[in-house]
Amino acid sequence: MVTRSLRALAVTAGILSAPFAPAPAMAQSARTDAGPYLAARAAAAAQDYEAAADWFETALGADPRNPALLEGAIGGLLASGEAEAAMPLAERLRETGAPSPVANMLLQIDAAKRGDWDEIFDLLEAGHGVGPLADGLTRAWARLGQGRMDQALSAFDEVIETPGLSGFGLYHKALALAVAGDLSAAEAILAAAPENGLPLSRQVVTAHARILGRLDRHEEALALLDRVGRGDAILGALRTRLAQDPDATLDDVTTAVEGLSDLYVSVAGALGNETPGAFALLYARAALALDPDRVEALLVTAQLLERAGRMDLAQQAYAEVPEDHPAHVTAELGRAAALRRAGEPSRALEVLEQLSRAAPELAEVQVAIGDLQRVRGDVAAAEAAYSAALDLAGEDAAWWLYYMRGIARHEQDDWPGAEADFRAALEIDPDRAEVLNFLGYSLVERGESLDEALDMIERAVRSQPDNGAIVDSLGWAQFKLGRYEEAVGHLERAAELEPVDPVVNDHLGDGYWAVGRQTEARFQWQRALSFEPAPEEASRIRAKLEKGLDAVIAAEGGVPLRQVAGGQ
Repeated sequence: MVTRSLRALAVTAGILSAPFAPAPAMAQSARTDAGPYLAARAAAAAQDYEAAADWFETALGADPRNPALLEGAIGGLLASGEAEAAMPLAERLRETGAPSPVANMLLQIDAAKRGDWDEIFDLLEAGHGVGPLADGLTRAWARLGQGRMDQALSAFDEVIETPGLSGFGLYHKALALAVAGDLSAAEAILAAAPENGLPLSRQVVTAHARILGRLDRHEEALALLDRVGRGDAILGALRTRLAQDPDATLDDVTTAVEGLSDLYVSVAGALGNETPGAFALLYARAALALDPDRVEALLVTAQLLERAGRMDLAQQAYAEVPEDHPAHVTAELGRAAALRRAGEPSRALEVLEQLSRAAPELAEVQVAIGDLQRVRGDVAAAEAAYSAALDLAGEDAAWWLYYMRGIARHEQDDWPGAEADFRAALEIDPDRAEVLNFLGYSLVERGESLDEALDMIERAVRSQPDNGAIVDSLGWAQFKLGRYEEAVGHLERAAELEPVDPVVNDHLGDGYWAVGRQTEARFQWQRALSFEPAPEEASRIRAKLEKGLDAVIAAEGGVPLRQVAGGQ
């Protein structure tokens, strides 16, 4: 919903730089206890919001009206989901007269929840704003909260006319019109997207589909979701829900408070990729402070927490999405991923297996189980899950699903099954570089269909010329075909692209040996060992260093190299 950098707007707001890790010059005074303050800064830098808040509050014990310490504590509490606990500190910070958009946001939230829209205008007029984007739309929603729809629409129009913010203004104006009961006017704005500058985001499409449903234009709502919802699991689930129950109410904005919550979700989602994650997280948490049940806010919060490495808090946020909401499956998949990244694969598997029992018809759940089982090292279980996903997907199965099952079969030494899957993937997408490379490389390693394998890998390289693994495959195929001089050029290029890959360096060593550059070969093998190859490969490399490649090949009963140059 933005056409210019939100980062610039955030800078204008004054809270972009470390929203709860104030600089030493700001925070320390004669009364400040340096120990808790330094601990707070370290915790904030580590995204440990709870500890940061605790340490800032400890530091406040010695210096209770220090603005920077207050802002640090407020930010830590809000980021950890404790908005209510931060409210008294926000009021104290206002009393100091120090500017703080974070505190101002909490004060506005408190007033909105109490329905005191006049106080919001008092705050804004006194300079206690959050930033250009939020303040303009807050004024508009506050006017609607006062029952002054004409003034609200004028305020929305001011935002629409602001360069870079028209999308935000149009979207929220449409929501406000729907709250006021003018569904036709709201639908007209949403129907004009994206030509009117309003992008077809999930929020926009969801709102449009819901308003069409409320206008009894159910078939149009379903057609919209069919047209623009492809590939979005949540919009797909919404379509299924609306087809079953056209009158279902899901995240509808029905009040000014909910409108403000949706505003903060919009800003958090838009800022998430442009500004420090903690800054966007404050907006997402603010949305939940206004409306704890807003599912889009839960999802954005969870995603931002994942980005920050806080998998514990992320999986908690995902878990709060209700089972009967269209986003539930997406949330549970996210929760399982967060648990896996947190080092709890068994708990992640429990989540996915429960989801599989609740939604046995969903191929994406089986795919997630397969991916997790591969991480856990249970390749047979991974293959079974991918097979279940393929059965569910039927003719709609994507290339990558055959590819993933093929890899699982390859890892179990089921070459016929793996080859069949790779070729099935290529039937769906004949030019897919990953599949061409994997199948071509595997054929080379097996010494089968070498001309076809080389052709596959050459096609993959043309598609991804800077992919070191694929370039290495081409060089290795040429090596296997005895085209050593050609091979060395590609193997050297692969080593430039993947300088610390043990396999790539090992292959280059073999290439050098084959053309008589034995000193360089030994150097590359030593490099390969330094990058910790698999134990079996490491033993083979040590044998080459001790005896030379020719002796190792002879001991293995392989085909002797065709030497093309003298030794060094």
